[in-house]
Amino acid sequence: MTRSAPRSAPGPAPRPARLPNGLARAALRFRPAGFVGTFVALAMAALVVAACGILLETGVRASVPPERYAHAPVVVAADQRAHLAGGHGEDREDETTQVPDWARLDNSLVAKAASAPGARTAVADVTFPVQADAREAGTAHETDTGHRTGTAHEARTAHGWGSTAFTGEKVVAGRAPRPGEVVLSDTGGRAVGDRVTLTTADGPHTFRVSGTTAPGPTPTVWFADAEAVRLSAYPGRVDAIVVLPKDGVRAETLKSQVARALGASSHARVHTGDDRGAVENASLAEARELLTGIGGSFGGVATVVAVFTAAGTVALSVGQRRREFALLRAIGTTPRQIRRTIATEALLVAPAAGVVGCLPGIGLAHWWLGQLKDKGAVPEAVELSVSYIPLLTAVGTVLLTALFAGYVAAHRSSRIKPGLALGEASVERLRPGWIRTPLGLAAAAGGFVCAGLAASLTGEDAANAALGVVMLFMLAVALLGPLVARVCAALFGLPLRGAGASAALAAANSRTNARRLASAITPIVLAMAFSSVLVFMHTSEERAAQEQQRRGIVADHIVTSDTGLAPDAVARAARAPGVTSAVGLLKTAVLVPVSGSLESATAQGVTGSVRELAAVQDLDVRHGALSLKPGEVAMDASLADSAHAEVGDRLALRLPDGTEASPTLVATYGRGLGLSQVTFARADLARHVTDSFDSEIWTKGGTAAGLSGLGTVRDRADHTIAESRDRALNAWANTVMAAVLGGFAAVAAANTLVMTVLDRRDELGTLRLIGSTRRQVLRMIRWEALLVVLAGIVLGTAIALATLVPMMKGLTGQGPYIPPLLYGSFAGAVVMLGLTAVTVPARAALRRETLEG
Repeated sequence: MTRSAPRSAPGPAPRPARLPNGLARAALRFRPAGFVGTFVALAMAALVVAACGILLETGVRASVPPERYAHAPVVVAADQRAHLAGGHGEDREDETTQVPDWARLDNSLVAKAASAPGARTAVADVTFPVQADAREAGTAHETDTGHRTGTAHEARTAHGWGSTAFTGEKVVAGRAPRPGEVVLSDTGGRAVGDRVTLTTADGPHTFRVSGTTAPGPTPTVWFADAEAVRLSAYPGRVDAIVVLPKDGVRAETLKSQVARALGASSHARVHTGDDRGAVENASLAEARELLTGIGGSFGGVATVVAVFTAAGTVALSVGQRRREFALLRAIGTTPRQIRRTIATEALLVAPAAGVVGCLPGIGLAHWWLGQLKDKGAVPEAVELSVSYIPLLTAVGTVLLTALFAGYVAAHRSSRIKPGLALGEASVERLRPGWIRTPLGLAAAAGGFVCAGLAASLTGEDAANAALGVVMLFMLAVALLGPLVARVCAALFGLPLRGAGASAALAAANSRTNARRLASAITPIVLAMAFSSVLVFMHTSEERAAQEQQRRGIVADHIVTSDTGLAPDAVARAARAPGVTSAVGLLKTAVLVPVSGSLESATAQGVTGSVRELAAVQDLDVRHGALSLKPGEVAMDASLADSAHAEVGDRLALRLPDGTEASPTLVATYGRGLGLSQVTFARADLARHVTDSFDSEIWTKGGTAAGLSGLGTVRDRADHTIAESRDRALNAWANTVMAAVLGGFAAVAAANTLVMTVLDRRDELGTLRLIGSTRRQVLRMIRWEALLVVLAGIVLGTAIALATLVPMMKGLTGQGPYIPPLLYGSFAGAVVMLGLTAVTVPARAALRRETLEG
């Protein structure tokens, strides 16, 4: 009997080979088409996220170096944001909005600031425009067409002489001014001792020239300090207070001392360093809001769109490999290994795609900021801020998107029993998902509810509610994609059944491959919906404004001046030959409480009577009676509805400098969008603006020659065109946003279509083997693409209309205006893109099959 060999002691179970990592690398090498499409989608998503993030960071960090205050270590200015408290107790919130003009400090705070222990002195700084006699200066003014006008004044900037303590100007002849005297930088032929007539907010005054300084970039007038405060449009208040330190006192130390001396109740803000630039450059605050709005609000929407679209592409790429995963499950691969394979693929593709996408994202942000600077919306000194934060966010976003989308797409394939895996993968699953379907139905229901709510509201309330419509419906389309695609294939496929064998086969393919169809439809819907909302919102507002201007402007002539009109210009216009009515308008903006926040509204301060205003403006009064008494106001009806105000109510407005006012609403009118949304008596606005000279004079009767001595004379048609240019920035911004979102979605749609065609090379080869010609196969592919793009166009248009109709009804009282040629160009571009995206790879695939055959 032979002795059997002893059994070896049982050792640890062998560790499974790291199959998934090898599979991930092999998939990238041998199936590059699907991963290239995923790479493109993720890179485009990173581009959008990075560009918007960079603009957001630029808005947060935006600053300009001080120029006028470069040698002023500490500058005190008023809080430039108007505050509106809302809620109660723990829910109390403080909504803030930038004031339209400039908030100022009481002159009494100068002494308080000077009392700080480290302060050597405190200087009240005021800046306001004055008008000098242009005939004495020998200047000539020309109109836009080159014709001389009789404007008899030139604009100068006025300050108090005390500001030279930190600006550094020195008298080169004469001495500093005393009350009744001025110092000039641009003498215009005047010498020390001469008399000069200067027009300030309260009319013309004659001063003695006590001295001159070296000419500067802007003609400047210096008054005695007390006289400068008195002659400004806002007597008793100052723009800022400059505090100069004693020897050895640091700026930060002085800043804290001044803050304590002023106290918390003064609403003053103490600035040092680069913050001083924001005090002298009021446009910086608006630029910050614009950049943060683009980067934050638009960036949030763009990021959601990018993530949804990229996730759809990743899901398509993973779904195309369900047979591979089924085979792996059949040979014993565990669900964890499948998921690790997908995660590894995401780690191999997503970071690289994110880095590649960030580079053009930086370029897009740089171009965007440059365009805003060229249009005057952002100061030239603002620089693009590019740090690791938005770039890392972009890379992280696409990585998480790839991981999540891949996990969801392969969830069922990784968990199905091995014996059923191959059978499950052989046909497309028709049963809807139990998670995404209820969520999609809820989103669709929410969209209908928001659309109904928006239709029942007016003004900004309707617009705000309508914005939720497009987001909810887009979410519904993304979640219910396969169901939507199956319905679209059934509806649009009906006419294809009688259009030949290729068209019938295209309809059958679309019905049986709804998930593939949904991946292509969703980005097309995104492109059409968002682009249409952004672009046609502006075309609708522009058309409504032009219509209101056309009907509301009944004046024969409108006089304007870049330097402001003289205080007596209205009286002189009324005396001009043939003039029956003359009205002066001071154009500015006020803040109106709307839905818990303060909204900026255009405003006009009227010099003249109600009868004279009615002779040049037809405001279309709806309720109440127009009045121009101090303490009373008339308002656009849509804005009044948004503010929940009725005739007889007192409105808690904020005037241009942020001052609270409660005028009585005496009338509402219908043409505020084309004219001005709020109408005051001029006296209610004049002391709350930096430039209190009238902006325009509207006359009934008279001739252009008879009015030319007052400024540039336009007729009503020219003025309508000029007013339309003021909305050019909004139009441009909407167009760029539409181009970014629509372009991204369009590229994503084309990318998806290319991926689906390349994945069907075996199918196309089989059709050729059974006798189909290349032309028949290409015709089938084109019919499928046409079905996809038409379904996307129809759905996108429906979502855009569901958003635009209530929005425009609330804002303008009219339906949306969609220019046929512009809409046709959108639809035509989508059709051409879709057909090209399938034809090129299909030709390549068929050519390859022919060569291999």
